[in-house]
Amino acid sequence: MPLTTIDVIKDVFTAEQKAQLIHEVTEAMVRVEGEGMRPVTWVRIVEVEQGDWAIGGKMLGASDVHQLRDAKAA
Repeated sequence: MPLTTIDVIKDVFTAEQKAQLIHEVTEAMVRVEGEGMRPVTWVRIVEVEQGDWAIGGKMLGASDVHQLRDAKAA
């Protein structure tokens, strides 16, 4: 039974984006392990409170992630 956990900062992803992550990760596992694994493939999204996540000693919130995303898209 594969279990994949995706940790994200709360309020970064919409419900639709989280559903897409679950779908895509499940499909990746099935491609590798075979269709028989679909019913037992678990994908779990854990939302970490804003400020409880840091990179390089800098605490991050959803607005920081959105700024990074928007800067990369520009």
